[in-house]
Amino acid sequence: MVNESDERQVYYSMDIIQQISEELSLRREQVENAVALLDDGKTVPFIARYRKELTGSLDDQILHTLSERLDYLRKLEARKEEIIAAIAAQEKLTPELEAAIRDAKTLVEAEDLYRPYKQKRKTKASVAKARGLEPLALLLMEQRLDTVPEEEAAAYVDAEKEVPDVEAVLAGAMDIITETVSDDADVRKRLRNVLSLRGSIVTKAADPEEDSVYRSYYDFSAPIQKVAKHSILAVNRGEKEGFLKVSLTMPDGLGEQLVTKTYVRNDSPAGQLVEAAAVEAYKKSLFPAVGREVRNVLTEAANTQAITVFSENLRQLLLQPPMRGAITLGLDPGYTHGCKLAVVDETGKVLDTGIVKLAGASAGMISSSKQKLKRMIVENSVKMIAIGNGTASRESEQAVAEILGEIPDQGAAYMVVSEAGASVYSASKLAAEEFPDYDVALRSAVSIARRLQDPLAELVKIDPKAIGVGEYQHDMPPAQLNASLADVVSDCVNAVGVDLNTASAPLLSYVSGIHSGIAHNIVQYREENGAFTSRKALLKVPKLGAKAYELCAGFLRVRDAKNPLDNTGVHPESYAATEALLSACGCSLDSVGKDLSRLNKAIEEKGYSALSKELDIGEPTLRDIVSELQKPGRDPRDELPKPLLRSGDVMTLEDLTPGMELVGTVRNIVDFGAFVDVGVHEDGLVHISQLAKRRVNHPLDVVKVGQVVHVRVLEVDVKRGRISLTMKGVPQDPQ
Repeated sequence: MVNESDERQVYYSMDIIQQISEELSLRREQVENAVALLDDGKTVPFIARYRKELTGSLDDQILHTLSERLDYLRKLEARKEEIIAAIAAQEKLTPELEAAIRDAKTLVEAEDLYRPYKQKRKTKASVAKARGLEPLALLLMEQRLDTVPEEEAAAYVDAEKEVPDVEAVLAGAMDIITETVSDDADVRKRLRNVLSLRGSIVTKAADPEEDSVYRSYYDFSAPIQKVAKHSILAVNRGEKEGFLKVSLTMPDGLGEQLVTKTYVRNDSPAGQLVEAAAVEAYKKSLFPAVGREVRNVLTEAANTQAITVFSENLRQLLLQPPMRGAITLGLDPGYTHGCKLAVVDETGKVLDTGIVKLAGASAGMISSSKQKLKRMIVENSVKMIAIGNGTASRESEQAVAEILGEIPDQGAAYMVVSEAGASVYSASKLAAEEFPDYDVALRSAVSIARRLQDPLAELVKIDPKAIGVGEYQHDMPPAQLNASLADVVSDCVNAVGVDLNTASAPLLSYVSGIHSGIAHNIVQYREENGAFTSRKALLKVPKLGAKAYELCAGFLRVRDAKNPLDNTGVHPESYAATEALLSACGCSLDSVGKDLSRLNKAIEEKGYSALSKELDIGEPTLRDIVSELQKPGRDPRDELPKPLLRSGDVMTLEDLTPGMELVGTVRNIVDFGAFVDVGVHEDGLVHISQLAKRRVNHPLDVVKVGQVVHVRVLEVDVKRGRISLTMKGVPQDPQ
């Protein structure tokens, strides 16, 4: 038998499903199934890839949004129940109040309704109530024309209660009225809406004579409704660092008018007192509190936007095409301690290391260092050189370009790569375990080389916040930022797939269903027992049970396995169906990755829908199976345009002139534009207004991190080290 509270919980759970359906424009069935899968412990990558029939093929990003919204709404419902219970315990809960609480759409609305009943610390109003003045306050709020406040107050004069005269009594009653107005949930909601729609954010310099990066905000004003989200983050930081003073404003008298119209009924003596209390409530409590709430909303929206941009930049960076099959030299530039060098083979194994001086040394030292670098390139048959973009990067790039010009038959090229996070990784426990025989500096060079060979495999070893593709990340809520970035890394790792026999523990830890402990157990098992020969062998790994196997198996690849399906994205649960599909088309497992003409013919003749029904396989799953059979071990990154490698002369900022057309690589994307590496030490900015001839809502709609773009120089500010670029009217290569 279901009791009343269980029925109520089911009802509100159903309301959550409906709300998410409406917010995300999804069918109710999609949301119900996705929620059921999440509640069953299934991961987002697993649901997105292997439960398409249940969710209507929702992708990982929508599923993450759904999961986050589900969590918020469930917490909201739980808080509503707590509030209702707390008010009921005071015997003040009415059906109307309960309905209002249950209808609240946000936590702020629910808390506003709870505010009058919340146990407060000692206030002027609570003291006045304790002195028995609440009846007088209620009488004054009725604002009867025949009420004479002083006469009514005389009855409450009591020296023992510390209200020795009429003035003290009326002051106490006014305190009660002021708090009543301040606690009015409806007034707060309407004031919040009016401030959001009609208000402005205003910033002034704390010291106009002091220069800072916030100078553009020293005399700044913008409507709250239209202020740019990146401006909110800049203003918040400027205020925190003491350079700015920030306030919210509304048209004169609008706020007071909203409050007084709600409470003042007439111009009677009592009405005048209520008006004075309402204005006091507005100035001292309501507007400051609502202003904080509106600023919090603005900040939350700005944080969400910044995290979204950071996450998308990270996704694009991680999914950059790997530059496989070439011996690579990593160069970590520097002045004082020289440039650290590391040569790695096609698999990332270290072949050679060294240190050279390419800047900040005598001409003789630099000359001999160039010869040493040249020998390393030739003797190790280096084909690619990855140069970190840090200190002395430009001088190092110049030296590499000169050396490659001397050995054109080597066929080598270089690329300046972001070294963000390399020092963090090189000093980590993981790096020490990977390279116990190398010092911190040389580990950094290895990381730089490997991140050109396979960005995803190398960058997963680094805290996403240290990778350097965001803005204001140090101002973001840490938990929200960390969760979002971790989701992105996990999505990317699972989308690409992981070689079970070569993957590092950090890479494995992002695979669906595998946490860091299991990842280390997998590596340890591999070291002790040799390479995995099948996916099923995973079940022998300590603490990797049936549930973890279900979640991870489809994302792990076993090359040269006895069953070729182990090197595909086909999940073991679909092996029988896959074999039935092959058999029905006159093929065998030996056909995987080879001649599948019969399979293709059967699809052409019958179509996916008919085959799906014939084999009792969901059509989305069938399509995925066929795709995997045709390209086993496929890496989706290989289909993307390759990064831009250089081998020619190096330019300086002084070499750039307006009108010059260049080819560059997008390094970072922010709300107001994209930063592009055009081969000089400083990245140029393509402002959002210069990304395309059409109106661009956000730079992410036009460009991606790692994308090779053609740009034209608009302006060069050598003194400030700034380059303005445009993509308008500049033909772009198809991506």
